[in-house]
Amino acid sequence: MDYVTSLYTDFPIAVLIVAITTYVVLLMLFRSLILPLKAILMNTLSILASYGALVVIFQGGFLHQVLNFTPLGFVEASGPILLFCSLFGLSMDYEVFLLSRVQEAFWQTGNNTRAVALGLQRSGGIITQAAIIVIVVSSCFATADMILVKALGLGMALAVVIDATLVRGLLVPSTMRLLGNLNWWLPFAGVQRHPPALADYMRANKQEAAMQQDRAGQTMTDAGIGDKR
Repeated sequence: MDYVTSLYTDFPIAVLIVAITTYVVLLMLFRSLILPLKAILMNTLSILASYGALVVIFQGGFLHQVLNFTPLGFVEASGPILLFCSLFGLSMDYEVFLLSRVQEAFWQTGNNTRAVALGLQRSGGIITQAAIIVIVVSSCFATADMILVKALGLGMALAVVIDATLVRGLLVPSTMRLLGNLNWWLPFAGVQRHPPALADYMRANKQEAAMQQDRAGQTMTDAGIGDKR
């Protein structure tokens, strides 16, 4: 009991630090108030799904004959912590792959619906291939004799399967489609349809064009006054 207490006393603080750091980094990367929060929530879904699978399999004994282990009636205390540390960063990689392509498409088209479709098309291959590699490697750990190693391997494999299919292939695109331009909204900046550097360049060009137009109008006005004289 003291071992479990010592493990989970500071675990919520660690989760909070990871979540805040991730939010700030993604906020700076995507210049959006909504996307970092959505990314953290989607990652949490994948991790919670793997936790549920661990309880059903290793605590409830589901498929214990196939996996060749004796159910203990509980989940190893360090398992959820190790899974969180592994899966949160891994799932965030897939999220960054997808959102980066969607952001590029949004800057190119200015249309959120089209950007989501293009981003999913462009990132689907690399996410699938990366997920297959992780699933194969993690499944190898599931053949170990140690319950902890088996649980970590199986938990990671199941979480990556869920993350790469249901979460990245269905939930993330559908929520981005429903949120629309709100995905790219940032306080005091609004919806940014171009990269920051390009947006500043275009803004400067518009200001310069407006100044030239004003000067041309003033010149024509002066010329009209001269003709009247």
